[in-house]
Amino acid sequence: MNWLSFFEPYELALQELKINLRGIRQQYKTKGLHSPIEFVDGRVKTISSTLDKLEKMGLSIYEIDKVYDIAGIRINCQFIEDIYVVVELLKKRQDLDIFECRDYIINQRDSGYRSYHIHAYYHLETIDGMKKVMVEFQIRTLAMNFWASIEHSLNYKYQGQIPENIIERLRQSAEAAALLDRQMSSIRDEIAEAQKTFEKRQKDDHRIIDTPPSFTEINENYLMKKAQQKGD
Repeated sequence: MNWLSFFEPYELALQELKINLRGIRQQYKTKGLHSPIEFVDGRVKTISSTLDKLEKMGLSIYEIDKVYDIAGIRINCQFIEDIYVVVELLKKRQDLDIFECRDYIINQRDSGYRSYHIHAYYHLETIDGMKKVMVEFQIRTLAMNFWASIEHSLNYKYQGQIPENIIERLRQSAEAAALLDRQMSSIRDEIAEAQKTFEKRQKDDHRIIDTPPSFTEINENYLMKKAQQKGD
């Protein structure tokens, strides 16, 4: 198999989706609105990871197109409510054919894992025409993402056989993360207003720094100083 050729559509789809989603965030910011998207990241599986997934799914190399998460997009949000706003934004896109949604926030996994997963075909325009590329979206809060990153690292370290005492501490940590998300949601409006004020102040500061004085302003200042000198 030519792996470079196989992975190329996934890489291109990933690049386009990251640009599009970051563009959505920028549009919210430009309008002075709270963005449901905090930041976007993504990855394409490695060859070894793809082969491991095939084995896990009980598929042969000839069924590799059935692996739904070769291209993965992670969308992080500040609040739980933002996750469902992002879900609706994705459902409205004309370049996505969504075929599965999994809500692990309402239906939390036994491990404590929480996230919202969407599996879809992305319409990728290539020199050979339109190609549908399968993509997985993982939509989470920052707390969910932190917990998931820790669990992933532990799974890698223990090769999927995490000791029971650590599993129990992970569950407790998941409950603490869920509580944090609920508490943040309860003061969501106050946080959003504070962030808006801070961002406005930053923009004003940048405007002062980035905008050089015009020729008219320089001339007026010069004449004013001359007039003051004559008066003295």
